[in-house]
Amino acid sequence: MNRQRSFIGFIVAGAIALLVIAIAGFYWFFAKSPANLIGSTSQPGAAIFVSKLSPVMVSLLANPDRLQALEREEELSKLKTSLFAKSGIDYKQDIQPWLGNEITLAITTLDIDRDLENGQQPGYLLALSTQQPDKSREFVELLFSKRALAGANLAVEQYKGVKLISDNSQPEQDLLAGAAVGEDFVLFANDPKVLRDAINNVQAPDLNLTSSPEYQKATKQLPKGGLAVAFLNLPIVAKWQGLELPEQLYNSQIISLVLNPKGLLAETTFLTSSEIVPPSPPLSKPVGALQYIPESAGLAISGSNLSNLGDSDVAKLWRQATATIYGSKEDVVSRLAKPLADVQKRWGINFPEDIFSWVQREYAIALLPEEQTTPHWIFVVEKSEGVEQGVARLDAIASSNGLSINLLTIDKQKISAWTELTTVTKKSDVKEGASFSIETKVRGLHTTLGNYEIFTSDLETMDEILTTKDNSLIDNPNFKDSIAAIPSPNQGYIYLDWTKSQNLLERQVPILKLVEVLGKPFFNNLRSLTVSSYGTDTRSLKGGVFFKLHNS
Repeated sequence: MNRQRSFIGFIVAGAIALLVIAIAGFYWFFAKSPANLIGSTSQPGAAIFVSKLSPVMVSLLANPDRLQALEREEELSKLKTSLFAKSGIDYKQDIQPWLGNEITLAITTLDIDRDLENGQQPGYLLALSTQQPDKSREFVELLFSKRALAGANLAVEQYKGVKLISDNSQPEQDLLAGAAVGEDFVLFANDPKVLRDAINNVQAPDLNLTSSPEYQKATKQLPKGGLAVAFLNLPIVAKWQGLELPEQLYNSQIISLVLNPKGLLAETTFLTSSEIVPPSPPLSKPVGALQYIPESAGLAISGSNLSNLGDSDVAKLWRQATATIYGSKEDVVSRLAKPLADVQKRWGINFPEDIFSWVQREYAIALLPEEQTTPHWIFVVEKSEGVEQGVARLDAIASSNGLSINLLTIDKQKISAWTELTTVTKKSDVKEGASFSIETKVRGLHTTLGNYEIFTSDLETMDEILTTKDNSLIDNPNFKDSIAAIPSPNQGYIYLDWTKSQNLLERQVPILKLVEVLGKPFFNNLRSLTVSSYGTDTRSLKGGVFFKLHNS
């Protein structure tokens, strides 16, 4: 385990940080020279070294030095210095002259020695492309000579025409193996066996990732000019996590990052051998329900037809993904959707049965964040055959929970309110004791506007909808720019205004604070993100996340 941990600290963590900072830093670079910051190749060349049984491979397809605008923040310089500080290597002098346009990091095997008794020791492979083979070979020799001077015992072997160098370090020191392979790549690993396997994969093409039918199908989904790409073999990822998935529809996933004049689009495709059907017909334009969502919303979800959501392939993907990441659906609800779970518990309702079942046309859901209180919510539904009965069912549920249904009027608009009477104790100067007053608390409201039924959590939110009709989210320039970057037709949008929702999200997802630290330049400039699914292939589910940044 020491060998695995030390390698992560020396190489893997540095490579991941390079990817994070490179992607985060595109904001400044893009403003200066958008044409230059694109992937140099359509897919990773280092895939020939990676086993087709690898759970994950991540590649940066551009030289990190092309992000020199980051130098004004000194983020990239600090990373380069810290990454190689322990080795005595100077990035600018020893690496920059030969480093090419690809950095690939892969987990090549779940257990290097396949011995369960000593625990899992995954194999890590880092591939750096080179544009000057002689200089990159000199670098490998220099790196290991410095390690030898520091006390490491070197081992050198010729394996199928390739010189492999590794050290037999003490347990508390870093263990490293490296080789210059051919004219294109320098490889590093946390064990010589990982390097030998990588060479075998090249010389026996049926072993490497490029021969995998799943990988071949996935790479056909890649857009041109991607800045970075990641491929995941989902069944092996689940095995890596020690999970047996109760439901597994999707076999692999590929993710690419592409620059857009307005921001960054992270596009992903999930592939399956089964026939899949979208949960609802694709939409060629934003749903009309968004006209009733104020632009002050921090989160907005829109689309059509929730009635079959539970049996859709999107829902199956969610169940597979949550089981893979958290181990159970319950963990996801408790960690990410606690307010939603609380609403169901407090009201005694089941969302799929009591609400989703009658939403067959357009809908929009929104949260209006509040600093100190639970976010205000809005739910807009287009009228259809079952909406009237659905509203009546909610009224009945409210009544069964002890709420009264009262009619109110706001700006000449009739509104049904679910109210609760409560007593308030007041101190009294009279000897007889305390006095009491009765207050009416609104627990929810609904009304009809045009062809839509609108539900809100409170009077203030309903008043905002009725009195600020010209300031809806659908007219917000930031929202317009974000959805314009999403391919059309699509299945609708999940829109998150980061500046308005950051505090709320951090409370619900504490690990997000750690992610923000790692990608500080990016999150400091993040304005909003928009998620959507699209595509017409019946054997894949395609979607994207568009990140809009300030001043973009």
